Amino acid sequence: MSFQQTVGAALCCGFNCNERSRHKAAPTVIFPIISLSIVVGLVAGCSKSSETSVEESAAEVEAPTVPQTSWSMTRGGPHLSGNIAATVPGQMEIAWTFDAGQMISAEAAVLDGHVFVGTEDGLFFNLDLETGEEQWKFETEDAITAAPAISGDLVFLPSNDGQLYALGLETGEEVWKFGVDDKISAAPVVVDNPGGEGQWVLMNGYDGTTRCLSAVDGSLIWSYQTEDFINGSPAVVDNQWVVFGGCDAQLHVIGLEDGTLVHKIPNDSQIVSSIATYKHMAYSGNYANQVVAFDVDLGMIAWVYEDRNLPFNNAPGVSDDMLFIGSNDKHLHAINQETGASVWKFRTGARIESAPIVFEDGLIFGSGDGRLYALNLDTGEEIWRLDLGEGFIASPAYGYGVLIIGGEDGTVFALKES
Repeated sequence: MSFQQTVGAALCCGFNCNERSRHKAAPTVIFPIISLSIVVGLVAGCSKSSETSVEESAAEVEAPTVPQTSWSMTRGGPHLSGNIAATVPGQMEIAWTFDAGQMISAEAAVLDGHVFVGTEDGLFFNLDLETGEEQWKFETEDAITAAPAISGDLVFLPSNDGQLYALGLETGEEVWKFGVDDKISAAPVVVDNPGGEGQWVLMNGYDGTTRCLSAVDGSLIWSYQTEDFINGSPAVVDNQWVVFGGCDAQLHVIGLEDGTLVHKIPNDSQIVSSIATYKHMAYSGNYANQVVAFDVDLGMIAWVYEDRNLPFNNAPGVSDDMLFIGSNDKHLHAINQETGASVWKFRTGARIESAPIVFEDGLIFGSGDGRLYALNLDTGEEIWRLDLGEGFIASPAYGYGVLIIGGEDGTVFALKES
């Protein structure tokens, strides 16, 4: 690794990886959305044949079924795949916006009519999924730079004040909290207890420690110590391994049941974001301007992808045969999972720090140029774009047919298919 790469990585890992220069896009005029409903009145005494005709006509114009998918934790679930079992939405439009008052760099969570999102001034909001109306808010003592996780009637919120808060989903009241000696800038992940009943919360801290907590009361079940900061979330592979990268330039593979070390796989530089996994493979960008594929089972690197002298510092998304990751070179890169060969690249107007959501036939991601892009998975051809007028660092979330993303100017956008 060059001296320039080493210095850049040290700056990122030694301080706050979210303290970056911001790309501002010129705002566009957004017209209000008008929803038109067709009301069919049935007059008393209509003939049977008329009733049948009306019912058949109503069936012909019935709206398509909205996919009942949720986004209850970062990257869609414990595998951190960023993959969702739904077709990519067609051209989207704004359903509502919410002014959170401060920059949003954290991904949202979406579940059962709720949108949960935090801001860089430490405010955490529960919004109504359909209307965007505030249901409650909770204040922490420092920035919120990572997504919450939801399980049952609890919301698990990480904050840079060094606390993981467990909040009541309906009330926002604190149920318990777990404190560490440094910020928590990685999103927690909720998993089932592999050896019995209940659920566990996995969390990585900037103190270099991975912890497993009881979801019920926050009691510590096990911990694992690394030698440097951890910025990314832990992923779960094959329901037996916890996998993550760190600023010690290692991919760590530890046992889910007890946190014991299985493998440490070195690579050329610090891993400053969350990884993505597919089957027994893990994928990440690093600060040596590489994308690296790790074989978790064998404990070795499978391949390394390099393109230009700019880093990949966000999380990838994966499909069945490709992975997709944005870069500071302003491109989204599509890479063959098996070989590491480039499949296609798509250029935007600014660097890409927003991780993609991968649908069955397309993907959606945000760029620092203030736009959302939808692309074809196989070819990288643009399906649609939407200019929202402020840059994006936060990754999108998707649930129940609604895409949620927070902007650098503090706007929460809810988008639905036109």
